[in-house]
Amino acid sequence: MSFFERLKRAASAEWRAYSEHPFTNALADGSLNAAAFRHYLVQDYLFLIEFARAYALAVYKSPRLSDMREAAAGMSAILDVEMNLHVKLCAGWGLAPGDLERAPPAVEMLAYTRYVLDAGMRGDLLALKVALAPCVIGYAEIAARLAARPNALAATNPYRVWIDEYAGATYQLVAANARAQLDDLADRYATPAREADLIGIFKEATRLEADFWEMAWRVRGHDMPAG
Repeated sequence: MSFFERLKRAASAEWRAYSEHPFTNALADGSLNAAAFRHYLVQDYLFLIEFARAYALAVYKSPRLSDMREAAAGMSAILDVEMNLHVKLCAGWGLAPGDLERAPPAVEMLAYTRYVLDAGMRGDLLALKVALAPCVIGYAEIAARLAARPNALAATNPYRVWIDEYAGATYQLVAANARAQLDDLADRYATPAREADLIGIFKEATRLEADFWEMAWRVRGHDMPAG
């Protein structure tokens, strides 16, 4: 069993609450309130900025040159690719770059990103990557599950672009590489004595990811699906 699978098994309740949150299921059947999705998109833009900082921290925390290069590539992918894709997706929902840049950060967004950065500052590269894993790997697992649902990728589903982006081969490869890197770091630096602490980091990061869905899910109820 991979290190990530061991983490996920130890945090099974938290992982289920995150990966099967009603927000995700509403993406698949197209019933999500459009206002909830727009709120999510705005906060996810701010989230990506903070995650780029986490990868910058990963460069600093890297014990090997190969680790530094991997972290730098991850930061570049966020700043130069993923954020541009996100802005394009937001434009399709009537959100201009200025709307994203002027938006105040939600408490839930700050709580999660500050937790990740703090885990990295206090710990080593492995601790930081454990804190990042629910997002980086979790989005791939969630999107793959949603994509398998009937009509999730149909032209009539307004959320098909989001699902397709994270279920697609490009992002699935990103997640697979993240799993492999996590396993490599665990082989180097995880010990039985450390595992309980690493599981604790993973559980908390997963719980905060679920809170991020919940933040958007609460927006204006759920009786107004996107048209």
